[in-house]
Amino acid sequence: MNRPVTPTELQLQDDGPLYVAQKKVYPQSVSGTFRRTKWGLMALCLGVYYLLPFVRWNRGLGAPDQAVLIDLPNSRFYFFFIELWPQEVYYFTGLLIVAALTLFLMNAVGGRIWCGYLCPQTVWTDLFYAVERMIEGDRRERMRKDAAKGAMKLERYAEIALKHAIWLMIAWWTGGAWVLYFNDAPTLVKQLVTFQAPAVAYIWIGILTATTYLLAGFMREQVCVYMCPWPRIQAALTDEWALNVTYKYDRGEKRTSLKKANELRALGKPVGDCIDCYQCVAVCPTGIDIRDGSQLGCIQCGLCIDACDSVMTRIGRETRLIGYDNDINIHRRREGKPPIYRIVRPRTVAYVVMIAAVGAIMLYALLNRTLLDISVLHDRNPLAVKLSDGSIRNAYTVRLLNKRGFDRVIAIDMDGPVNATLHVVGADSVTKDRPMIVLPRDTTTELRLLVTAPAESNAAKSVPVRFRVTDIGLGEVASATDHFVSP
Repeated sequence: MNRPVTPTELQLQDDGPLYVAQKKVYPQSVSGTFRRTKWGLMALCLGVYYLLPFVRWNRGLGAPDQAVLIDLPNSRFYFFFIELWPQEVYYFTGLLIVAALTLFLMNAVGGRIWCGYLCPQTVWTDLFYAVERMIEGDRRERMRKDAAKGAMKLERYAEIALKHAIWLMIAWWTGGAWVLYFNDAPTLVKQLVTFQAPAVAYIWIGILTATTYLLAGFMREQVCVYMCPWPRIQAALTDEWALNVTYKYDRGEKRTSLKKANELRALGKPVGDCIDCYQCVAVCPTGIDIRDGSQLGCIQCGLCIDACDSVMTRIGRETRLIGYDNDINIHRRREGKPPIYRIVRPRTVAYVVMIAAVGAIMLYALLNRTLLDISVLHDRNPLAVKLSDGSIRNAYTVRLLNKRGFDRVIAIDMDGPVNATLHVVGADSVTKDRPMIVLPRDTTTELRLLVTAPAESNAAKSVPVRFRVTDIGLGEVASATDHFVSP
């Protein structure tokens, strides 16, 4: 006997699938202003990424000459004339803040222009699409070949094999280029070719090859719609004045075919400029219809603008039926008012000011940073020792940082306890009262300092003590403070 269906079971039956199956998108090639812009930015981005590891920069004898290098074994980051140490991680924090604010500014001005033109997923997917079109043909030809899978010939298998081989080559070089930023590029290339490179290099090349091949070759628009968080974040950051790729329905509706539109115009009836040619859908890399309004899948690449402009030009109508616009201007045009574009407004000004402020702070810190540094750590157990002659001794661990590419002689001075003496354990110095030592180039040196002072002259429980190091040749000075305590 069949039991009745519960409301919960009925609700579950009515719900659709949690995940919509991927529908393959066949973007059609298009030419125009935005397509040329994307080609130019793609060439620039890929050129910088692939070639930058081979750019040289002379930093002196013994220093790496790769312009951009992440030197993990020596904990250094080199960017042309800039050398950053682990202690200067705040520069990376500043760069991340500037990058985030720049992304917010781009969103406030033109929506998801980052996604449409500069995002690595977009750049590599565009490159993979270009290879696919070159080998298999344009949209209709690819659709026809995929529809005839059951009757594929040897020529079709060869096309597929060649396409995937080129995709894998691009993906492999993408992974290979990434590891070149972590070692001397020419040397590592030679090691990779002769199979003498470290195992970790091959592992990372394999990981990045696989991810590039899968994301750009197969997942494509799925990454933008399902995996990337930015479309959801930017929706909360945008405002009504941001320019987005928009179908101007005030001008395009009511849609009808070109022949029907001409007939209606001859009768004096209202008709829109859109002729339902679907070219905007055919060229879209995510397969959406921009005429349905703002959608999560739209990456604001502008290719639909080029496609629509091409059609409007051929039929003798005004271009930019689709363009970068906002709903405010659509309503203004409906009321017979001219459009208004407010690129400069409080939101964008605030972003520019914050970017300039953080950039200025970073630049000031970079120009005024010292290449000689000192840090002091007081011994904790015991804090102080009373010697047989009644004097008091405190011990400190001092770390000296020489960021220059040559050895330097430094003198160590101390201010604080009255009549105190300073001794560097295990280091010979020419002068007894003012120890002088040699700091090796580009290293951190750890010293143990003993400060001894008479008890009768330092009756206080705690006395501030300041250690100062001075480069004898260059005059650079660095200092750090701590306390001299009594038992």
